[in-house]
Amino acid sequence: MIPRGLAPYAAIFDSCAREELQYRAAAVAGLFTQVVFGFLFLMVLLAFYDASDVVSPLSTAETVAYVWLGQALFAMLPWTVDPRAREAIRTGDVVQELLRPVDTYSVWYARALAWRVIRTALRFVPMVTIAMVGLPLLGLDRYAMPTPSSTAALGLAVVAITLGALLSTALTLLIQVIMLWTVSPDGVLRIVPALTAFFSGGLVPLPLLPEWMQAFLAIQPLRGVLDTPSRIYSGQLVGVQMWTALGWSVLWIAVIVALGRVGIRRGMRRMAVAGG
Repeated sequence: MIPRGLAPYAAIFDSCAREELQYRAAAVAGLFTQVVFGFLFLMVLLAFYDASDVVSPLSTAETVAYVWLGQALFAMLPWTVDPRAREAIRTGDVVQELLRPVDTYSVWYARALAWRVIRTALRFVPMVTIAMVGLPLLGLDRYAMPTPSSTAALGLAVVAITLGALLSTALTLLIQVIMLWTVSPDGVLRIVPALTAFFSGGLVPLPLLPEWMQAFLAIQPLRGVLDTPSRIYSGQLVGVQMWTALGWSVLWIAVIVALGRVGIRRGMRRMAVAGG
């Protein structure tokens, strides 16, 4: 039973989720692209492993799990915003949000969460199935995604993915709020993808980056979207390190939601709509 106060936002989430489920062909195309990129990333990383005598912070199995989970969670990365929200801000239709008897931030959050979750869900299961089951059948065992290190690790990875979805949505909304303060969103949307891909571990697994960066990488928010779930799944993060990483995700969700709420209130008051 959904509490009465949350019912409007649950309805918005359900409506947006049903709409996203219609784009199955796009999900298949994205799945094919991500399988190809997964192979490319793995071939490059494993070639470095084979050519180096230095002990890597990630084992081969941990690296393979990291890359495939990164590809499976690619649609969850906050590297862009809901196209409908972008168009509404560009045209000024966003002011209509102020006429609705609901909390604007919560409406945006419900929409963005549905957009992130459904786009990810449509690709996640097929991607993991191909990487874990299909590749061994093709004789590509070295590139096959390993099973989780333990049942507990699998359960905690699901918790980390859930927190990652909430964190990614909060970051997506923060980008949308920043767009309220700009004449054109193009500048923001060109910078964000590169930062997101790098600091989430989507380009290079974060443990493989230089040692002097690790202290910062361990506390920055984008780690919680991809790096934390992947390393918990493979057993690379355990004990205190694991709970600390999950704690940072919870903290960043609270901080970024608070910043987004402050920003949307001020942005809506100061935003100038052409012609009005």
